[in-house]
Amino acid sequence: MNEPWRDPLLPAPVRVADLLDRMTLEEKAGQLTGFWALPSRPGAPVAPMEDDSGEPAPRLDDLVVHGLGQLTRVFGTAPVTAEAGMERLASLQQRVTGAGRFGIPALAHEECLTGFMTLGATVFPGPLAWGASFDPGLVRRMAAAIGAGMRRVGVHQGLAPVLDVVRDYRWGRTEECIGEDPYLVGAIGTAYVQGLEGAGIVATLKHFAGYSASRGGRNMAPAAAGPREFADILVEPFVRALREGGARSVMNSYTDVDGVPAAADETLLTGLLRGELGFGGVVVADYYAVSFLETRHGVAGSRGAAGALALTAGIDVELPTARCYGEPLTGLVRAGRVPEALVDRAAQRVLLQKAQLGLLDPDWEPVKPEPVDLDPPENRALARFLAERSTVLLSNDGTLPLRPCRVAVSGPYADDPQAFLGCYSFPNHVALPGGPGPEVPTLGEALADAGFTVTADEPDVHVLVLGDRSGMFGRGTSGEGCDAETLDLPGDQAALASAVLDSGVPTVLVLVSGRPYALGSLAERASAVLQAFLPGQEGGAALARIISGAAEPSGRLPVSLPRRAGGQPGTYLRSRLGGRTDWSSVDPTPLFPFGHGLSWTSFTCSDLAVDPLAPTDGLVAVSVTVRNVGEVPGTEVVQLYLSDPEASVVRPERWLAGFGRVELQPGAAARVTFSVHADRTSFTGLDLRRRVEPGEIGVAVGRSSGDLPLQGSFTLYGPVRHPAADRVLSVPVEIVPVP
Repeated sequence: MNEPWRDPLLPAPVRVADLLDRMTLEEKAGQLTGFWALPSRPGAPVAPMEDDSGEPAPRLDDLVVHGLGQLTRVFGTAPVTAEAGMERLASLQQRVTGAGRFGIPALAHEECLTGFMTLGATVFPGPLAWGASFDPGLVRRMAAAIGAGMRRVGVHQGLAPVLDVVRDYRWGRTEECIGEDPYLVGAIGTAYVQGLEGAGIVATLKHFAGYSASRGGRNMAPAAAGPREFADILVEPFVRALREGGARSVMNSYTDVDGVPAAADETLLTGLLRGELGFGGVVVADYYAVSFLETRHGVAGSRGAAGALALTAGIDVELPTARCYGEPLTGLVRAGRVPEALVDRAAQRVLLQKAQLGLLDPDWEPVKPEPVDLDPPENRALARFLAERSTVLLSNDGTLPLRPCRVAVSGPYADDPQAFLGCYSFPNHVALPGGPGPEVPTLGEALADAGFTVTADEPDVHVLVLGDRSGMFGRGTSGEGCDAETLDLPGDQAALASAVLDSGVPTVLVLVSGRPYALGSLAERASAVLQAFLPGQEGGAALARIISGAAEPSGRLPVSLPRRAGGQPGTYLRSRLGGRTDWSSVDPTPLFPFGHGLSWTSFTCSDLAVDPLAPTDGLVAVSVTVRNVGEVPGTEVVQLYLSDPEASVVRPERWLAGFGRVELQPGAAARVTFSVHADRTSFTGLDLRRRVEPGEIGVAVGRSSGDLPLQGSFTLYGPVRHPAADRVLSVPVEIVPVP
């Protein structure tokens, strides 16, 4: 082992510096591209505009002559068993390592938004369900299980989580988001990152930044966001997931903000991400995003020019395959039009990550193919538990929970098990209709297994299953490229629900959806309403357990549910003038607010105590007592909100500052204490610098953003403070049982 770069005992930067010195321009550029072996098969595309260029796909043998950065979705492109995928990956890696001078393997990446997106792997609940759980620890466990399966078969990187904060529910990719509040998104997203990274998989934060603010809720449309909204809402979850989660990869957004595409925005990808936030990992392009600079955004006149823009901005790896970062880019470098130092910069980042993953070690070899169970019983149990914890009981007149009786189960998704699955599940994303996939019981089947008599004749209760069928690019009512014009229930579902409610039979509405829908009077007429956000393959079993009372619905809304379909699509995170006023005839007040959710029992929240004073760099303790005053065990999600009655810029009417899940037996109580640092009141000021201002801060604690019975305040004193990049991002919560 005479070459330092091969020595695993040397520091990674020393190894990479030695390797870069030995590489040609083409070999360094080879590390900046991916390769995607797309199958020759009929059916719909598996990526946005995968044939957008109209050019023949590159051949692997042509690319690997100079080395290769990444292999794209070896498992997640076509139906293959785990063992067959391992064999395929090993074969591809042998071709990669056998072709170039250095024998460096490619990094293999896969999608993992609702689980490892491959045939036979567990399909977990989608991200809105993670948010609805208000349970970072459970989400961390799920991500660790996902990562363990990926690592077992030789995958290195997962393209998740999505940290886009929901701004317009009509956006089809709402189902891929965690919620409409940046603190909730940051807390849950960071937990996912910790679980995935803890399993040895590189987590990839998506989509940096502004994607969810696209105009009209249309996929890939230009984003409408000012600098304060961009910094304080859209970027905020990424800050926490990078610093507390340790994510090693970031993926750019497709959108452009104020005319600048994210893929070409040096201020965003280098100035903010690396300079201000201190990110030291690898930025990968969203699929075809580099090409889109030429073909969609129109800011580049050629493939090479698009590559130069993206590389200069800070995108290190072109995915899913090489088009702009190969010969078109190296040609510009050799012509003196692009500095070779930019190629060196990106190659260094890629090779440092490969060194961390052991891909530069002399004893590296592919994972040996063998049968692997990617859907073990413990995964299914975890998926069911998360589906239960994320189900939200919106309303209930006492009909739920049901005792065994005669139930009619109907609705467009009563017999469609794939309705429980998101667009980034393998069955909905890749497999053709009727193709292979996990066994997913329907709600009717699960209710029958729970002891109910499922019938269409003279039922005691009607269970009506409404919502979405997730798909891609118009092949569903929710999902990527499946945007909505209004928030009406899709198709004739509202009319169907009204007819069923007119029958006089007690009716439980079960919404299984990827976005919130306007229910209007339907919710008031129903005996009970349950909301499940694409609860995964165990969704039917979880819903049956909740309907029967075997499990508790302890989820809370991560997004508000609108009252009217045509009202302005807006979230709870708005200024006073963004809510109901006398100056507009449109009332955006939601039917059910952010954070809402009922239980089988009742709780009281009392004895608010707030430290009255703190410096602008200090801590404030906020404490309340929560008590289960019902007759059965239950879980309350205590939510802390702050407000700023007088600030130098317009602030949201209130914002979530902390939360805690409290499980209590009947009659039991706990003291819940939040430790609020002054940094949690910070915002972007007129000079676009983050600031903490002295003055009064309002405090409200309760069950949702619309149910806050305990009100108080504290005062920050001292000078205006400009917190640095290491500012406090989270609010710890302590839960102590009390008599």
